[in-house]
Amino acid sequence: MSGKALAEKVEAGLPSTEVLDNLVAFEGEGLDYDTSELQIPFVRIIQALSPQIKKSDSAYIQGASMGDLFNTVTNQYWSGEDGITVIPCYQETKYLKFGQRTSGGGFMGELSKDDPQIAQAKREGGKEILPDGNELVKSDQHYCLILDEDGVPGFGIIDMKSTQLKISRRWKTMAKMLSVKHPKTGQLVSPPIFGSMWNLKTVEESNDMGSWFNYTIERVGYVNDKELLDAAVQFRNSIGSGQAKAVAEDLVAEQHNNEDAPF
Repeated sequence: MSGKALAEKVEAGLPSTEVLDNLVAFEGEGLDYDTSELQIPFVRIIQALSPQIKKSDSAYIQGASMGDLFNTVTNQYWSGEDGITVIPCYQETKYLKFGQRTSGGGFMGELSKDDPQIAQAKREGGKEILPDGNELVKSDQHYCLILDEDGVPGFGIIDMKSTQLKISRRWKTMAKMLSVKHPKTGQLVSPPIFGSMWNLKTVEESNDMGSWFNYTIERVGYVNDKELLDAAVQFRNSIGSGQAKAVAEDLVAEQHNNEDAPF
């Protein structure tokens, strides 16, 4: 790396090589928090009514625009045209119950996937309405490692609902169809969910009710870095063991209220 490039990285807030060498001796010290104290960030799309582009709102993110992606904890944002590279590690589907907005709205809890109310929901306009008159929202949760421009992983949840569910189904189908021929045995192997990398961008969609931004998904390749693979397995195991989970209230804290697509 040139001296100028190194200086730019230091100016951007990254520690120098000398400091990093000293930090290694204290790696992770003081960060042994209980998982209940931590918040898993979501990655979401900024829409026309999102508070992230309203200057008077406390959630405002300077420089962000409609169609960009953002981290709900750090407020980091990424251009929707460039997108983000992710490694999916775990996926689950949630069924969420909301009061009708005409009656005050509000989150009313999460239904188990075998709750009979789900099968009884009826389509009314662009909504699924439960027998008790409240709204059912299905949301696919994709727990992912998110790679920065240097390939360093963070983590977050990409939650897809409503019109985004078609993208989620496509993503899951594409991952399911992957297979690799082992170079020594010739055996076809289906890679695990955390064995491939994907690029998520956004694109504008519209119907007779308006326009909004949705995801596009494209496979980048397979995970060839052992440390990345280990990090993905560790994240998956932490979710599977219940150590790391999305809280339903966090899931719907802002998205359902003011970021819905007009359908």
